[in-house]
Amino acid sequence: LPAPEIIFLDLNMPEMDGYTTTRRIRELPEPYCSIPIIALTADAMKGDREKCIESGMNDYVSKPFRLEELEAVLKSQMLLV
Repeated sequence: LPAPEIIFLDLNMPEMDGYTTTRRIRELPEPYCSIPIIALTADAMKGDREKCIESGMNDYVSKPFRLEELEAVLKSQMLLV
C-alpha cells in the first residue's frame, strides 16, 4: 500500500484524538512514520501549536482556514512549488 504524501488530521475525532493518532503513526515503520502530519482544529487555543509539534506533527492550521494557509503548509513541506 503506497504511503500518502501528507496527512491533514483533525485533533478532535471520536475514537482517538489527533495527538494519540500522530504518536501511533510515528511508531510505524518507514515510509509511514515520516509522512508529514498537519493538524487541523476549530479549537484554536493558546499553546495548541506547541502541543501539536511536541506530539510529532509537522505543522498546525486552525479552522476556518484560508486556502493561502494550506498553500503555505504544502510549500513548507515541499509538496507544492
